Amino acid sequence: MDMDVMYDCCAGLDVHQGNVVACILHGKRTSTRPKAELRTFGTTQSQLNQLADWLKSFDCQIVAMESTGVFWKPIWHVLADQFNIILANPQRIKGIPGHKTDKKDARWIAKLLRLDLIPASFVPDETIQDLRDLTRARKHLIESRNKQKNRIHQVLQCGGIKLTTYIQDVFGKSGRNMLDLLVNGEVITPEIVKPLVYTTLKKKVPQIVDAMNGFMRGHHRFMLHEILTIMDAFDASIADYESQIDILLQQYEAEVQLLTNFTGIQRESAGIILAEIGTDMSVFEDERHLASWAGLCPGNHESAGKRYSSKINHGNAYLKRILCQASWAASRSKNGDLGNFFRQKSRQRGPKKAAVATAHRMLRQIYFALLNYQEAKKRTLAATSVP
Repeated sequence: MDMDVMYDCCAGLDVHQGNVVACILHGKRTSTRPKAELRTFGTTQSQLNQLADWLKSFDCQIVAMESTGVFWKPIWHVLADQFNIILANPQRIKGIPGHKTDKKDARWIAKLLRLDLIPASFVPDETIQDLRDLTRARKHLIESRNKQKNRIHQVLQCGGIKLTTYIQDVFGKSGRNMLDLLVNGEVITPEIVKPLVYTTLKKKVPQIVDAMNGFMRGHHRFMLHEILTIMDAFDASIADYESQIDILLQQYEAEVQLLTNFTGIQRESAGIILAEIGTDMSVFEDERHLASWAGLCPGNHESAGKRYSSKINHGNAYLKRILCQASWAASRSKNGDLGNFFRQKSRQRGPKKAAVATAHRMLRQIYFALLNYQEAKKRTLAATSVP
C-alpha cells in the first residue's frame, strides 16, 4: 500500500534512563530510501543540548519519542521550545517482533513519523503537570494511610477490642481519643471515657467501656502507637499537598467553579479532573476523542459484521476513577440530567455499567463546558484589546 511521505527530515528517539538513541531520516519526500543518521547521546542537560544542536544541524522538522516512564520529561523540557515534538504511546508504535534493538527502535519511530503514522499523546502545560503530580501523589498518600487504618483494625481485633461495634469511625475525634487511651494502657472506666466521646456516643459509654476491656498486651499497644504515628505523618503530608494544590488551583478558579456546577463534582474532584485533562480542550479533536483517551468509550471489536465486545479500554485510570465516583454521587440526586440518566441505564444494564455510562456522559459535557468557556474568554479578550 502506497503511503504519503510527510516530512523531508524527521527524527525518532529511543529513550532510556542513561542514554537516548536518535535516528534522523532525511531526503526528498519522493524518495523511498531516505538517508539515516544514527547517534547516541547521554541524558544530562549538557548532553541533551548536544542532541538539540545535532538535530538543528540537519534542519529537523519534527521529532518523536515514546513515553517511557518519566525518562522522556527532561528531553521534552530541552526540545519542546525548539522543535515540533510528538510524545507517542508505546502501544501505538510497537516494532516488528524479533527485531528489537535500540537503533532499530529509533529508526522504526522515525519511519512511522515520516509517514505521519504516530498519533500525538496529550502533554499538558507545566502548571497542569505540576497540579497532576500533586493530585496523584495525594491519592497515593491517602491509599497508604488507608492501609495503616486496616492494620489498626487488625491490631484491635487481635487484642480483643471491639470498638468498631459501637463507634462507626474509630478515626474520628471520639474514636481517636479511645485509641489514645488504649496506647497509654489506662484502666478503662465510664468516668474516663465519658468526657472523651461526643454527640450520641455519650449514650453508649457502658457498651464502649465493655468493648475496650479486652486482652491488649504491651505488644499490641506498641503496634498501635507506631501505626498511629505513621498515620499522623500521612495526615500532615496530605494537608501540605492539599495546601499546595489549592495554591495552584487559584489561577483556575473560574474553571473549578464551572465543574462544581455538575452534580456529583466537588472542589477536590474538580481539581483532579483539571489536573488530568487541563483547561484547553482544543488539544483534543472532539469530545469523543477525549472520552476515548479517558477510557470511557465503549470498545470497538467487530469482525465479519459481528460485534464481539464493547468492553472499555484502560485509558487514564485517575480520570476514569474520579468520574465514576462522581457518577455514583450524581445517582443519589433526585433531579438533574445525570441522576436520571444513571437510573435509566441502571434499570437497563445494571448499576456498574450505568456508572461508566454516566461518567462518559459527564466527561462529554465537561468538554463542551470548558470549550465554550475558553472560546468566550478569547472573544472577551479580543473585544477588550480592540483600540
